Formats: sequence, C-alpha cells, structure tokens
Amino acid sequence: MKNIVVLVSGGGTNLQALIDAEKRGEIKGGKITCVIASKADAYALERAKNNGIKTRTLIRRDFPDVSAYSRAMRDALLEEKADLVVYAGFMTILDEQVCEAFPNKMINVHPALIPSFCGKGFYGLHVHEAALAKGVKVSGATVHFVTSECDAGPIILQKAVEVKSGDTPEVLQRRIMEQAEWKILPQAVSLFCQDKIHVENGVTVIDD
Repeated sequence: MKNIVVLVSGGGTNLQALIDAEKRGEIKGGKITCVIASKADAYALERAKNNGIKTRTLIRRDFPDVSAYSRAMRDALLEEKADLVVYAGFMTILDEQVCEAFPNKMINVHPALIPSFCGKGFYGLHVHEAALAKGVKVSGATVHFVTSECDAGPIILQKAVEVKSGDTPEVLQRRIMEQAEWKILPQAVSLFCQDKIHVENGVTVIDD
C-alpha cells in the first residue's frame, strides 16, 4: 500500500475529491497518510482532520527563501515515507531539491489543457480569465508529473470541458473542477499506486 502525501494551501476541494474517491474504493493500492499545508488557516487541514488523516503545517513565511523551504518540505516528505506526493491546490513554489528526491513521484492537477494557459502566473482564476479572453471553446484539466519547470512535467491524464457563452471565470472554474479535476486526479493517483504509469522519453505510458 503506497503512502500518499497531499500538499495544500487553501480550501482543499481537490483533497476532498481524493478523500471521497478513497472512501469509494476508487484509489487502489494507496492511502492518504498525511496532508501538509503551507498556510496554518488552510481549510484543507480541517477536511483532513475530519477524516482522521494526519496533518502537518510548513508555513512558507517561516523560511527565509525558496531553497530553505524546499529543503524542509523534502525532509518532511521523507519523514512521512511518501511514495506519491500530490499537489492539491498547493500554491507555494518548491525548487529542484524536492523534485530530485521524488522523481516522477509528484503529481499536480492544472485547470487547463496543457500546454495552453500554463506556466508561471497561470494559477487559480488567472487561468480561466486567460482562457475566456482568448475565446477558446474548450478548456479542461490536466494531471501531470511535477518537475522543476512549472507545469512542464509529463502529462498523465487530460479531460476536456466545454466553455459556454456567458461563462465567467468563476463559473468556468467550478465546471472544470466538477467535470474534470475531481475525476482525473483520483484516477491518476490510482493508476500511479497500481504502478500503471511509466515515463518513456518524457512521455507517459499508461498500462491497460
């Protein structure tokens, strides 16, 4: 059984999707063993506690720079014996120290179809504002491996979502969460925990 450690910064809706999927038996071969928050008031911590999951806080402002914070996070993940690290609304930058300690063992869900609307500055509502400003007819979500380059790791799963006339960034954000993020993130976690994802030449291969 693989240990899944989830990193959070805010409300924890993606964490809740993972918890619910685990309860339904949809995450095979893995268990959420710890939730680590970058903010002490992150509601995601309450979600974890309400479900009997261990919590830790690692507050970004308590550290002088990204390197020191990344080193502390790497050490915390090693202490928790993490087999898989999941970014679930984790808004804090980590450097290569963490990626190198957990190569192809860290995944993130991004609220767009990478390579569109991704990279530095594309987070939260900014992603959906950019998509609507461009007039795209389809957006969606992507689960990918985390590397030291923002949103550039191998893509694991994607799901498209229709953009509707009159959408606001908030409305589109909610639709993408409900129809894509909350579905493909648990799927990707389960595939990983079953050892069904392999990376070959920078591209993921998923076993049947």
